[in-house]
Amino acid sequence: MARRCDVTGTRRVVVAARASGSAATADEDLGPSAKRERVFMDLNSASGVVLQVLTQATSQNTAVLKPAEEQLKQWETQPGFYSVLLNIVTNHTLDVNVRWLAVLYFKNGIDRYWRRVAPHALSEEEKSTLRAGLIANFNEPVNQIATQISVLIAKVARLDCPRQWPELIPTLVESVKIQDDLRQHRALLTFYHVTKTLASKRLAADRKLFYDLASGIYSFTCSLWNHHTDTFLQQVCCRDETAMSNSLERTLLSLKVLRKFTVHGFVEPHRNIEVMGFLHAVFERLKQFLECSRSIEADHVCRDRLEKTIILFTKVLLDFLDQHPFSFTSLIQRSLEFAVSYVFTEAGEGVVFERFIVQCMNLIKMIVKNYAYKPSKNVEDSSPETLEAHKIKASFFTYPTLTEICRRLVTQYFLLTKEELTMWEEDPEGFTVEETGGDSWKYSIRPCTEVLFIDIFHEYNQTLTPVLLEMVHSLQGPTNVDDTQTLLIKDAVYNAVGLAAYELFDSVDFDQWFKNQLLAELQVTHSRYKPIRRRVVWLIGQWISVKFKSDLRPMLYEAIRNLLQDQDLVVRIETATTLKLTVDDFEFRTDQFLPYLESMFTLLFQLLQEVRECDTKMHVLHVLSCVIERVNMQIRPYVGCLVQYLPLLWKQSEEHNMLRCAILTTLIHLVQGLGADSKNLYPFLLPVIQLSTDVSQPPHVYLLEDGLELWLVTLENSPCLTSELLRIFQNMSALLELSSENLRTCFKIINGYLFLSPSEFLQVYAADLCKSFCEILKDITTEGQVQVLKVVENVLKVNPVSGPEMFQPLLPSVFRGIISGERYPVVMSTYLGVIGRILLQNKSFFSLLMNQMACEIGQKPDQLLGHMIEMWVDRMDNITQPERRKLSALALLSLLPSDNNIIQDKFCGIINISVEGLHDVMTEDTETRTFKDCMLLSTFEEPKLTEEEEPPTEQDKRKKLLALKDPVHSVSLQQFVYEKLKAQQELLGEQGFQALMETVDTEIVTQLQDFLQGF
Repeated sequence: MARRCDVTGTRRVVVAARASGSAATADEDLGPSAKRERVFMDLNSASGVVLQVLTQATSQNTAVLKPAEEQLKQWETQPGFYSVLLNIVTNHTLDVNVRWLAVLYFKNGIDRYWRRVAPHALSEEEKSTLRAGLIANFNEPVNQIATQISVLIAKVARLDCPRQWPELIPTLVESVKIQDDLRQHRALLTFYHVTKTLASKRLAADRKLFYDLASGIYSFTCSLWNHHTDTFLQQVCCRDETAMSNSLERTLLSLKVLRKFTVHGFVEPHRNIEVMGFLHAVFERLKQFLECSRSIEADHVCRDRLEKTIILFTKVLLDFLDQHPFSFTSLIQRSLEFAVSYVFTEAGEGVVFERFIVQCMNLIKMIVKNYAYKPSKNVEDSSPETLEAHKIKASFFTYPTLTEICRRLVTQYFLLTKEELTMWEEDPEGFTVEETGGDSWKYSIRPCTEVLFIDIFHEYNQTLTPVLLEMVHSLQGPTNVDDTQTLLIKDAVYNAVGLAAYELFDSVDFDQWFKNQLLAELQVTHSRYKPIRRRVVWLIGQWISVKFKSDLRPMLYEAIRNLLQDQDLVVRIETATTLKLTVDDFEFRTDQFLPYLESMFTLLFQLLQEVRECDTKMHVLHVLSCVIERVNMQIRPYVGCLVQYLPLLWKQSEEHNMLRCAILTTLIHLVQGLGADSKNLYPFLLPVIQLSTDVSQPPHVYLLEDGLELWLVTLENSPCLTSELLRIFQNMSALLELSSENLRTCFKIINGYLFLSPSEFLQVYAADLCKSFCEILKDITTEGQVQVLKVVENVLKVNPVSGPEMFQPLLPSVFRGIISGERYPVVMSTYLGVIGRILLQNKSFFSLLMNQMACEIGQKPDQLLGHMIEMWVDRMDNITQPERRKLSALALLSLLPSDNNIIQDKFCGIINISVEGLHDVMTEDTETRTFKDCMLLSTFEEPKLTEEEEPPTEQDKRKKLLALKDPVHSVSLQQFVYEKLKAQQELLGEQGFQALMETVDTEIVTQLQDFLQGF
């Protein structure tokens, strides 16, 4: 399908309407007027074809739907397609679903093809035609389509307004004045979406354009809003529901426009009289609308929109405060008076609703906590605006005001509601999933009240601490179980004490309170007392990391054990949470907890089985994981039941990936606690690892990170390699291709296999691994390069004979790096470590590699060897690890004895490195005045552990045994130097050897003689 542009600029869809290519040829011979006529005909004929395909695309039959979608996709880039779509959208006689689909395709096309630089971009002429057509008539009868057209116009405006589309705003301004209800509403809807889009642009030039726009039409927008608002308030008295609804919708839309201009349209809005006039008017209008709400019942057609409008008024204030805190200064007093009056006095009774209360509280919170209003410690460093704002706050928040706010928050808003108590009974697990964290305080009443309390208490704690403590003292001793109201107030007060724990540190003796009252409250078992039992155990959890004596912990563990057997599920779940906080605390001591471990673990496991909701099971699993992690190996006798249950839970959670993540975390801690005994879990454990780390399986998106961690700890604690554990490594090749943030863990897993069973592992996977490493090294960071080569170094450690051959393709680049003098010290150090191991432990392969590289570079092998030794000596300071420094000395010394002229020529450098190595590793025995190589390991001994230290894993033991075979830890450098020099002396004779030694600096020779005393 050919793409052509006509002189009129209309892009044309040359579809079945065009009978043949001859029409296109004939078109070239037509004059301008004839062409325009031809375009019109083409548009009409193309519309029929596109209309038919759009109709098919709305079908529920996939056999019809799919080909239609494919055809539309092809037409997206064709001339005239969007002109045809606009014709279809604006033809109100057509099917609504077809028009809806047409407007969506048009909208998506703007994103893809409207920009000049886009592939298949629309021509400027056609865009001009489309822009004119979009704002020709605001008369769309269907609300949903009208909204989409408005969004579509806004998208074009974002790219073209005002430069290419200067007439848009004037057209909208004129159109919102029209008396026709439908046209006026559609124009106002478009005006809002355009304003919203333009306000969101952030480049400086775009901001300047928006400031100009705002200053030009702000006055008109204010009068428009006032007009629609007054009209609505007048119609409320007439009780004409349709007229009320229409006016309220226009009030809402004009207020949305005004909100964008007010918040984003001025650099210094406080200097603009109209802006500040509007903001002050917001308070009056809010009062009027709140009074209106008394007469508009909950089931009234306007009720929902009325509440939206009231909330929008508060959003204007909140947004303005957020964007322009200093411009808001003159509104602080009035905002606080308004919000506190409606939320904390009788003025709000009968008019306020939950969402409005939340907004008012957020307004108070933002003023209280606003850093712009807090003077510096040194008052002279504060700006006059800050001091002014602080002064207004201080004059408002007097002792009586603060006391009343605090009392109301606690005794009114903190109280458990009837709905919450009903939920407690009917859906206890749903009740325990509290809506906290994140931004929940912006939208939900309970988190909102609690966050406001915390912020006010923090800001005015000296004033409010005595008020809260007085409330606590008034509730001393057990409360009558029949006095429901007092029980709820006590719950609320204890909640406040928990939230303000850090502020009350110096004012509350929590240890005494715990012993003298709280413990007794936990022992009241009556069912009506359960809110207090739940709140007290929560309260202890809040204070455990703030102030709680270590010697009281056994008493707390006793209480927790009893509460985990409480008859109420909510109490048990809350108790589990407090147990986690207690066990996870810095001052936790295993010896205090061990007497309670068996019973606690059993009760937690019973709770895990009992709860049904995914979120609750996750929560209890996290508690169990935490306990297992803290007591480590002590958990072994008690995990049998959990080990049997987890496979069932895994199967049940197939659709709940987050629960499966929690199971993986639990398994990680379980394997660490079980150590080598974790082998008994393999029938369940290994398929879990297989699934979690298989990138071809969809769940890996959620499970991969925890799955890799589990794989790693399984290897670290494995006593031996099983065929199933070896088979899982098939997943690794695809994981290495991902090159994600998990690469480091992947390398650790590979090392785990190398330490576990090197010969068996490398026999199966060495070739694939080498291939993957070659690919990775083509495009990886310096740090990643080092990680790969460390794995190769471990291969050479565990298998010095066949390892170099297995990873031979990697070695030339390492050798070239040394010869060329790799500029990154950490990379050079790793290169030298790899080549050093080959030189020391596999001399025959080193010779082959040297010959290969000499042939490749075009030098003689001896020359290349000399160059390498020279670079090694020169860059020895790049090596910082003592092990690698000793390895370098051993490797270069291994070239001796030699009568090779090149090696003898570099003898001085080899001795220099050897002496440096001796300085690094030799320690002097002060009594015998002899030197000893501190890196030598003699026998493998189980280290004696303190209580704080974790026992060694199976992998730690394997690494220790490997170290015993490593020349770095098994060969005395002092002895090695002596033997090599002795052999060189015997090879050259005394005279030749002395001549060689004379090439070495006398100071170095002296130091060498000191180290070799006694030989």
